[in-house]
Amino acid sequence: MNNNLQEVRWTENVILVDADYIDRVAFNLIVNFERMLGRRIPQADIARWIDCVALDGGIREGAHETQVVLIHQKGKQRLDNFAPGSYADLDGKAFKDHLGEFAINAYPIEQIAGGEDFFTEVLALVTAQKEVKRVMVIPNLEDETIYNKVRETLRRVDDEAKRVTLFAMQPLTGGNYRQEILGYSLMAALGIRSEEIREW
Repeated sequence: MNNNLQEVRWTENVILVDADYIDRVAFNLIVNFERMLGRRIPQADIARWIDCVALDGGIREGAHETQVVLIHQKGKQRLDNFAPGSYADLDGKAFKDHLGEFAINAYPIEQIAGGEDFFTEVLALVTAQKEVKRVMVIPNLEDETIYNKVRETLRRVDDEAKRVTLFAMQPLTGGNYRQEILGYSLMAALGIRSEEIREW
């Protein structure tokens, strides 16, 4: 476990993200929608995406505090399909809007045996914190091993004390969590409007 994560002052709301995964999904959406809509799709606005995830996770207007944890491979320096995308620029930064303050931190993981367990270790750490009441989780659920580990970790969470929302590209079989479709928040951040899709 990254020592910096042990020292985090956790907030009531936490968004835990596999950043390499969301970057890949954003790329696929950009390529597909550019072809489908016949126009250029810009990089996703990261603040707008975080807001959409927060709303989907149950946060409403007010002076909330939300910790955004971006986990990425050590060799990756940036999110290629988000603006701003550099981890150096995002790490330790915060922004405020109508949903409160969002503090962003980026944590690299070593490409070593067991490195794939890092995400679920962080998830277990976050859900164990008494002060954390709402957790929004965006793992790479296309990897069946990670999917099973995430489900197992969430099975141990007290769902009376915590509201956990899992984001995926398609509905999942039942578990101890709420579900939201990841694509909707990413499409909003990419500036893809629902009426464009209906017209198509």
